[in-house]
Amino acid sequence: MGSIVEFPSNGSSGTGYFAPAEGGGPGVVVVQEWWGIVAHIRDVVDRFAAAGFSAIAPDLFGGETTREPDEAAKLMMALNVDRAVAEMSGAVDFLLADQHVSSKTVGITGYCMGGGLALVAACRLPEKISACAPFYGLIPWESAEPDWSTLRARVSGHYAERDEWFGPEAVAALSEKLEAAGKDATFTIHPGTDHAFFNDTRPEVYDAREAAKAWEDTLTFLRDTIV
Repeated sequence: MGSIVEFPSNGSSGTGYFAPAEGGGPGVVVVQEWWGIVAHIRDVVDRFAAAGFSAIAPDLFGGETTREPDEAAKLMMALNVDRAVAEMSGAVDFLLADQHVSSKTVGITGYCMGGGLALVAACRLPEKISACAPFYGLIPWESAEPDWSTLRARVSGHYAERDEWFGPEAVAALSEKLEAAGKDATFTIHPGTDHAFFNDTRPEVYDAREAAKAWEDTLTFLRDTIV
């Protein structure tokens, strides 16, 4: 089980849910969905720790959480992307300075909004993030489209076939954009799945088989890629 930690961020301090791997391990930043740092995100951080990674989920909503989609959408659209990047950067630095982290760089993953922010962070922090694993990640803020030319991390993304937010056509467009920029990016479309298929607290969309495949693929990718 992890715990809440504080770290310097944006001239102030940020907080996050942190779970170190027993005996140390590569660092991973987990970026929340639009619900906030809810039980599902804390569980994902704990699962990474059990798998041998030291993981942290920075709290981008300042402690706010919700179960209501309308409220979640308001929280997401009110998010200042530059501030969110600063908080993710603070979480990255926290990991790299921690005795439980064995890597010189970190990996980053995230879900929905968090998947998009993981891609933004990888572009903004190219010297510190070597692996990016977005799950059905979308960037809903027009001004937040990153400069893909700065990306150094390898990317391995997982997306849903029936996703109404960021479906296969959008994934193909992103893949073409990164390929044209000469980036190492692979995107897997999981058949028969809906947006948020990895979230096991949402039985209406959770797909146990495809979630397990995406999880194992992500663990292998991060183990092979984080340096």
